Amino acid sequence: MRQKDLPIILAIVIVSSMLSLLITKTLFVPKKDQSLTAEKVDVITSTFNKPDPFIFNKDAVNPTQLIKIGGNNNTNNN
Repeated sequence: MRQKDLPIILAIVIVSSMLSLLITKTLFVPKKDQSLTAEKVDVITSTFNKPDPFIFNKDAVNPTQLIKIGGNNNTNNN
């Protein structure tokens, strides 16, 4: 590389970096006059209503219990 080439390459690098900076600022920076609004939500409390006694009672079916159908004593829970 010659001595004359170094200043030319340096000038090209500086000009191209400034040009790319200006292009990216115009393309990717959002406009300042845009405003966003968020939906207002209700306050969450730590109190809960009691469940319906018609559904949740002591005589209700428990779906977590093993159901035995027929007279087979071999229970395979695989």
